[in-house]
Amino acid sequence: MERPPRHSERHLLDPAIRGALAGFARTVWSVADRVRSIPSLATRGIVRSDLGGTPDSSGRRRRDRLGSVVRRRVIDPGEQGSRWCGQKGGDEEPEDHALGRSRGGFGSKIHVVTDGHGLPLAAHVTAGQRHESTQFEEVMNAVRIGRRTRPRRVAGDKGYSYPRIRKWLRAHAIRAVIPQRSDQIAQHRGRPLQFDKATYRRRHVIECCIGWLKECRRIGTRFEKLALHFLAMIKAAIIQRYLRILDISDTA
Repeated sequence: MERPPRHSERHLLDPAIRGALAGFARTVWSVADRVRSIPSLATRGIVRSDLGGTPDSSGRRRRDRLGSVVRRRVIDPGEQGSRWCGQKGGDEEPEDHALGRSRGGFGSKIHVVTDGHGLPLAAHVTAGQRHESTQFEEVMNAVRIGRRTRPRRVAGDKGYSYPRIRKWLRAHAIRAVIPQRSDQIAQHRGRPLQFDKATYRRRHVIECCIGWLKECRRIGTRFEKLALHFLAMIKAAIIQRYLRILDISDTA
């Protein structure tokens, strides 16, 4: 077939044409397939040292510049100094990072113990769906009051009305100021439990303390992923409050 002359070809960007017309195809160069097959891994999960090398003209295999990185991250991922081994936060960090879903939504729950004036004495963080009674012993064991390591009385709402907690308080010579639930009153046998209503009315100081903690933005809205970092921010806020109390010149 005879090819038309060169002047008859219309240019792709000719303004007089006003159309996208391609010219005649010229010589098409063949492309060599240079893709190499991926070598199989060892049966025990160890990558061979010659994985990244390519042979040169003499037949010898050249050293791959990424070979050391591959061996360090794939062959020995658990060696000392590797950033890919272990869990963030160490062994003390909970697996759920103290995050869970409850009726109030997705978040964390802060367990706090205060004195009679509302000053926080100890704090602990768990997932949002964890019940407060499950962390009673751990929070109480963290309280240190001068020479005394235990308070004389402990007030709590009906969520702490469990035989396990009352037994723990009796064992540590602490008087329980906890009201009974309605189902417990109906099923109670024996002498009725003593309940100090006047002392229980002072329990509002714990609610005031929680309200003060929520005013701190990094506590009311959690920004830390790790539970240890979030607990550290809570303790930092508690320290700040103690410093304000000790500073006489601060009227805030």
